[in-house]
Amino acid sequence: MIGKLTGVVDSVGADWVILDVGGVGYVVSCSSRTLSRLPKAGDTARLSIETHVREDRIQLFGFMADLEREWFRLLNTVQGVGTKVALAILSTLEASDLATAIALQDKVAIARAPGVGPKVAARIAAELKDKAPLFSDVDPGLARVVGDVAEKRGPAPVRDAVSALVNLGYGAPQASGAIAAASRALGETATTETLIRAGLKELAK
Repeated sequence: MIGKLTGVVDSVGADWVILDVGGVGYVVSCSSRTLSRLPKAGDTARLSIETHVREDRIQLFGFMADLEREWFRLLNTVQGVGTKVALAILSTLEASDLATAIALQDKVAIARAPGVGPKVAARIAAELKDKAPLFSDVDPGLARVVGDVAEKRGPAPVRDAVSALVNLGYGAPQASGAIAAASRALGETATTETLIRAGLKELAK
């Protein structure tokens, strides 16, 4: 199995690059984000590689960083997400932004990728939510609040306060972040009304 390739950029297509390694041209499928970061033809590039072996072919997928490759692998574990959709998502979102979107259950951000509908975005967010915080800079307390709201668990005042802010027109990630900050400051005994007022102050900062 090929895990990394270092060679000269020969030519670049819409979703692939040919990397010349010692006179052998490897066709490597890439996200548009990876392709945009490649050096010009004739210069040397190094790509982390994910190798898919099938009965009729061997396909190589290339990434500028190991983290991007890791997310490609994780995305491919989700039902309904194949290699094409995974590359589309990584073309739209940085690996760190994808991790943050999943940690915050921001399905709208995930669904911005071509070919990703609301159902697939929701499935990605649900199935990878436990892995996302490991790769994001999201406050664990915020991720916990988002998870509690999504699963309808945890303190009722917190869930109700987030719901109230969402009903006022704020996005779920922003509402959850504001209430998470308010909850930390006010403690577990805070009422829904107190959390809403404090949350609105957080959003106004």
